[in-house]
Amino acid sequence: MSKSLELIKEHASNPKLWLVVGVGVAGIVVLAETRRRRRRRNTHKQDFGAFVERFELLPFPQPPPPAAKQMLSSLTFAISDMFDVKGYVTGFGNPDWKRTHEEAEKTAVVVTALLKNGATCVGKTVMDELSIGISGENNHYGTPTNPQMPSCIPGGSSSGSAVAVATELVDFAIGTDTTGCVRIPASFCGIFGFRSSHGTVSTVGVLPNAQSLDTVGWFARDPSVLHRVGHVLLKLNSAETKRSRSIIFADDLFQLSKIPTQKTVYVVGKAIENMSGYQVPKHMNLCPYIASKVPSLKLHPASTDQENGASILKALSSVMLSLQGYEFKTNHEDWVKSIKPKLGRDVFECVIAAINTTHDNIKTLYKVRTEMRAAFQSLLKDDGILVIPSVADGPLKLNTKKGLSSEFHDRTFALSSIASVSGCCQVTVPLGSHNGGCVSVSFISFHGADKFLLDTVLDMYSTLQEQVSVASYSLPLPDTNGNIETSELLKEKGNAAFKGSQWNKALNYYTEAIKLNGMNATYYCNRAAAYLKLACFQQAEEDCNNAILIDKKNVKAYLRRGAARESLLRYKEALEDFKHAQVLEPQNKDASKGERRVRKSMA
Repeated sequence: MSKSLELIKEHASNPKLWLVVGVGVAGIVVLAETRRRRRRRNTHKQDFGAFVERFELLPFPQPPPPAAKQMLSSLTFAISDMFDVKGYVTGFGNPDWKRTHEEAEKTAVVVTALLKNGATCVGKTVMDELSIGISGENNHYGTPTNPQMPSCIPGGSSSGSAVAVATELVDFAIGTDTTGCVRIPASFCGIFGFRSSHGTVSTVGVLPNAQSLDTVGWFARDPSVLHRVGHVLLKLNSAETKRSRSIIFADDLFQLSKIPTQKTVYVVGKAIENMSGYQVPKHMNLCPYIASKVPSLKLHPASTDQENGASILKALSSVMLSLQGYEFKTNHEDWVKSIKPKLGRDVFECVIAAINTTHDNIKTLYKVRTEMRAAFQSLLKDDGILVIPSVADGPLKLNTKKGLSSEFHDRTFALSSIASVSGCCQVTVPLGSHNGGCVSVSFISFHGADKFLLDTVLDMYSTLQEQVSVASYSLPLPDTNGNIETSELLKEKGNAAFKGSQWNKALNYYTEAIKLNGMNATYYCNRAAAYLKLACFQQAEEDCNNAILIDKKNVKAYLRRGAARESLLRYKEALEDFKHAQVLEPQNKDASKGERRVRKSMA
């Protein structure tokens, strides 16, 4: 017998011996688990954490000649973990869901269509749990790495699909878009993302989130691949549709974006100048249009008496999220209550809120949806394409605290709610970069105009790319009228025009005064007031910044900057401005009203 065994036998009754043995075994277990997790992380790094499950579904055989070559021949694709594949359990981004469900008996209709047209499926991708969320973060399977900004979120819920395309692991990928779940990750990862018109692509074999909003969407790096996938999923013929195109810029929505318009509006406008078949672009403020065409929106609890852009967009995004909550509850309440799944904190809070809300105003929600559909049919008709920012902000840092992300969510949902509630088709188009992040715009066309929109992107993109290279050039300054009157007289003329509600005229007078005397805080402050009336919130904020640089005690500048930031849904900054105005003038009623209003919005 060995000396070690003799020692163990001799001291077998000694509890200290067993304590030492236990600690040793525990150490071995911990070491093994650490190595397992490290191997798992390394595996994720190899595919940027995009995949939750790898497999291969080969395409259907190519028909013999004279049949045409399959449209997607030799292309690979990935699918979000909410599409059924025969013989695999659809995981819905959550291990408890996967554990409590059986293998799918059939493959989703859209996956089968892609296989029939020559594409090869290589696996399922990570997504936000239960398709709730827009960050792309998943506590169970890890967060796919945004290749453009690795320290930031990739966007969701179809995060893995977007990352798989952006990192060239596949040629295209499919996901679902409910509240922006394809458009947002496409924007953050610098690729194309297409949200189809509601109901135009089959969702048979796709787990539902909220059927009134759910659509199938797809990602690609190349507009021709985006186009080909669209033809397959939308069951389109390849006949050329010749029609002119009318581009409409939603100027008030670009006020929400932190990207300079030289890199968005200017690029698209210059591209159109160099192309045939496009009418001279139009400009409009979209929010007043929505307010006039969607009267039921005023009945929603989130609506206020104010008809400014922030109020309208907040009410619209609230309708979208309320619809999502109501239908998610209808679909999944029984499973949540019986299984009590382990969910990430943010997802858990959203799920509990959805299940505990009574949704007494459901008829109003559906009425808003119907009126939005009609409003956009009327606005865009046969040839209209609305251009808006895809997102208002760049992606948040990973693991951002909830309090810091509330404004991000408000501003992001404000833009994504337009197509989600109206059911329109929308495409996110990459336009280079700015300050290390991706730049994109979105094109929206009326419900059912999917082919028209895909054709437009394919037609425009090479010209858009040419214009991206000159996006840093400054926009031309407005012509001056040669007025040689003194700056004070110009200011007074501006004040008179302002009192007469002639906002553009007032703006011109104030601009001329500034050209003659650029160190007068009042001129900037007055022009900011005119910009606010014209819903040009970024310009108003900039003028207030200049006024405050010149005069740090200019109360009106703080009030007007607060109003501009409030309209841009940047509530924390707006609150600071209103509080600062109160410090300077404790009895100022506008400051106290502004503070109360912003606190209510934040709550």
